[in-house]
Amino acid sequence: MSATFRVLTSGYVGPRTASTVSLVRDGDTVVVVDPGMVADRGLILDPLAAEGIGPAQVTDVVFSHHHPDHTLNAALFPVARFHDHWATYQNDVWTDRPADGLFLSPSIRLAATPGHTAEDISTLVETRDGLVVFTHLWWSAEGPVEDPFAASADLLHESRAKVLAMEPALIVPGHGVAFVPDAGTPV
Repeated sequence: MSATFRVLTSGYVGPRTASTVSLVRDGDTVVVVDPGMVADRGLILDPLAAEGIGPAQVTDVVFSHHHPDHTLNAALFPVARFHDHWATYQNDVWTDRPADGLFLSPSIRLAATPGHTAEDISTLVETRDGLVVFTHLWWSAEGPVEDPFAASADLLHESRAKVLAMEPALIVPGHGVAFVPDAGTPV
């Protein structure tokens, strides 16, 4: 089986900030990645509705990290399980577990990729066209090459190298449009 995805809204950084918010589906698993700051909640909900998905149909929400620009709209999804680097949360149940290697479905798994923060994770999705990585290791294809807020530049570069070694077909960055990695992609 392979998953499908749709970028619901591409993020940006500047005088205003928005996260890239994405939808991933694999069978009955419906995942929203980084439902953070956007100019209007309709930028998340309207594309979901166009896919035939209501907020209560979202089974899982993944936070690449805990900055508000990536988590602010989590409450839109009332029955979802929420995943971060160290636990899964649903209603009033907090289940400790490491994210690295956690499968949300046969084609969707999480990976520890510290760099922007020490707790960053990436969502790895096997699609018919290859591996798609949803990550904050890159803000966008344009940069910055060095993350000015990185918890550790060494960890950032190590995690980028780890992801690029997986030979992803596409990277969906934290604040920009999806891009195909190539020899010029910063490590």
